[in-house]
Amino acid sequence: MSTRLHVGNIPSAVLEDDLKATFSRIGPVDTVEISRNAVSGLSNGFAIVAMTRDEDAVTAIGRLNFTQYAGRTIAVSRSR
Repeated sequence: MSTRLHVGNIPSAVLEDDLKATFSRIGPVDTVEISRNAVSGLSNGFAIVAMTRDEDAVTAIGRLNFTQYAGRTIAVSRSR
């Protein structure tokens, strides 16, 4: 079962493939879903990244939480 991570404060220009490439450096990624406004289609500034293995999700939090990503400080935590 995948471990879902909440990735906050992502820039609107970031795409699912960008996040997948970043998180895949740590471990296998099942899915990436950027939250988008239903009307405009613009990013809401956060995404859900599902990591295949829990230990990789823990590593991703440790390595990526409060780091610079595309000019912003992102927040990475377990999704609730």
